[in-house]
Amino acid sequence: MAVPRTSPVNRLLTALPPSVYERLRPELELVPLKLGASVYEAGGKLSYVYLPTTAIVSLLYVMKDGASAEIAVVGNEGLVGIALFMGGETTPSRAVVQSAGHAFRMKAHVLKREFESGGALQHLLLRYTQALITQMAQTAVCNRHHSVEQQLCRWLLLSADRLPTPELRMTQELIANMLGVRREGVNQAAGALQDAGLIRYRRGHISMIDRPGLEKRVCECYAVVKREFDRLLPDRIAE
Repeated sequence: MAVPRTSPVNRLLTALPPSVYERLRPELELVPLKLGASVYEAGGKLSYVYLPTTAIVSLLYVMKDGASAEIAVVGNEGLVGIALFMGGETTPSRAVVQSAGHAFRMKAHVLKREFESGGALQHLLLRYTQALITQMAQTAVCNRHHSVEQQLCRWLLLSADRLPTPELRMTQELIANMLGVRREGVNQAAGALQDAGLIRYRRGHISMIDRPGLEKRVCECYAVVKREFDRLLPDRIAE
């Protein structure tokens, strides 16, 4: 179906030249993404790419024993399914909806055709991929060298940047799976942040009530990732 101009926005789509966006608009379908739903599984063939508007999708690496850890988050700044235009067709990671909302989806062959023709979309997606790789690398460093509390602050701030409101629907168990740590560690870290008046957590809902306070406690990893996305993703790209 054709996408109306009043639809929720995705940063990659709004950065496209108007002529490119208008060409792609009939190929975009706005779909709901439910909390915990799998967008794609590890090793599965990708039939669509997703450009979130109000949803957040976590890219997870899953071990043989079922343990998992988040390697990146994708929200309204990006796209889920970079393997399609990078030539891989499949990926070893799993994509799961971290925060329910909506996303535009586009058929795989449409994106590949547009990407392979060169031009503005190809340029923009390559810049986005560089920013996403930075996030993955920084996540690995953060998980190795920083405390669970710092990791939680980074995760909360990255999520808040990709949501219309500072509210997250998320259980501590799911956060622990995302960060690859024990639930007790998340419980302790979240409790410390709540005691400090930075967040409010109840019944699977997290409200960020003091963002400046979270930014003071977070490690350097959050700023590194944010700067790279801001540097690489322009408000509008030339034809």
